[in-house]
Amino acid sequence: MMAAIRIPEATGELLRNEPMSRHTSWRVGGPAELFFRPAGIEDLSNFLAGLDADVPVSWFGLGSNLLVRDGGLPGVVVATAGIFTRLGQSGDYEVTAGASVPCTQLARQCIRWGFGPSEFFAGIPGTLGGALAMNAGAHGSETWERVRQVTTIDRKGALHTRTPADYDVSYRSVTGPADEWFVEAILGFDPEVTPSMEAMKSMLDRRRDTQPLGLPSCGSVFRNPPGNHAARLIESSGLKGCRIGDAEVSEKHANFIINRGEASALDMENLILHVQQTVLDATGVLLEPEVRIVGREGS
Repeated sequence: MMAAIRIPEATGELLRNEPMSRHTSWRVGGPAELFFRPAGIEDLSNFLAGLDADVPVSWFGLGSNLLVRDGGLPGVVVATAGIFTRLGQSGDYEVTAGASVPCTQLARQCIRWGFGPSEFFAGIPGTLGGALAMNAGAHGSETWERVRQVTTIDRKGALHTRTPADYDVSYRSVTGPADEWFVEAILGFDPEVTPSMEAMKSMLDRRRDTQPLGLPSCGSVFRNPPGNHAARLIESSGLKGCRIGDAEVSEKHANFIINRGEASALDMENLILHVQQTVLDATGVLLEPEVRIVGREGS
């Protein structure tokens, strides 16, 4: 119950029972018990330090790789979009970038500075923080290939400096210290690689032509299995256009599930499960979701 949460003093925005459907790229999701948009890092640190230890905390960027169930999220959702926006050169072929910086903005600025390879960031939806959390990648490159150092904030509001050695990083997976979230990162680039604005534009054009960008989606739903592509397996299993409610496997790209208008989070989750089972039956491959599914089931 909301009354059980003792809310620390904060200068940022605090909203009670805020529908997450207003904030996720799928446009679905139940309410956050408390939705907090901090005014800055000091406000966030003070808020976390004053929060009771038993209150759940969820970290939220642009919601582009997240399915929030219809029952919503208990405790506090910390919304960081537009908060950690620092973006600047920090050394020879190094960039310091805040976790709230959109990956497309990061790509464009790195290309202007002549730092490569950086074009691939333009193919990653969402912010750098989300890309760090899941080792997002595109066009054969991955985020953590560029990471030299990260700054995190923990459950008590303390900041930490971490290196890649503190994390177990693999394809679309990052495991590190518990109850810490990314604030910014130092990224390193290769002086022998010249980035190309034309190459980035070509990547964006290909993305526009092959993905259903005009409709609510979360990007790729499933990880690519070793030596194969999730989209190919889903399409070969006859699932393009498959619908549950207003959740639909895209006709344009089979690894996208789109919201045709009034889909619920349950529709999305049931369609994910249906795709998994159908592909498993047809091909023997169990697809692993790339999207994170969080929250309580609806009543």
